[in-house]
Amino acid sequence: MKFLFIILIFITTVFSETIDCTKVFEERKVELLKEVEKIDEARQSFEALQAATNVLFDKQRAKLDSQKEDLNATMQVISAKEENIKNMLKKNQELLDAINGAKNDKISDTYSKMKDSAAAGILEALPINEAAAVIFTLQAKKVSKIMAKMDPVKASKITQRLRIGPPFDNEKDQNKE
Repeated sequence: MKFLFIILIFITTVFSETIDCTKVFEERKVELLKEVEKIDEARQSFEALQAATNVLFDKQRAKLDSQKEDLNATMQVISAKEENIKNMLKKNQELLDAINGAKNDKISDTYSKMKDSAAAGILEALPINEAAAVIFTLQAKKVSKIMAKMDPVKASKITQRLRIGPPFDNEKDQNKE
């Protein structure tokens, strides 16, 4: 009987603690389920935020790519126009050089066919830079004959200007006499 009593007390103690453990486990299980639900809600919120952010980034990337394409197209148009302008400038310079060459040849031919004293008189009346430009185009033999017929002071100034060399139209070198 004693033995039975001890077993009964032991079973009651064990059984009562088992009930308490089960109750504690159930309470803890409820708390854990609530925490899992909170974590799940937070995860869903995070995923929604991440999806919204990805959509926004994709839109911005598409807009940036579109702007990049527009910029590249504009750069190509600018490059084409720049090349066109360069070609036009080159053609214009060639035309200008041809015109200047023809003008200089015509003037040179004119002075070459003139009498030396007449050419010297005209060149003396011109500003030094213009006279030097004309004399520069003539042959050396013709230049020496014309210079011999010119006023020595004017001839020396033209010679100094010829020594500087072309171009002869610099404003700072304009000496009119």
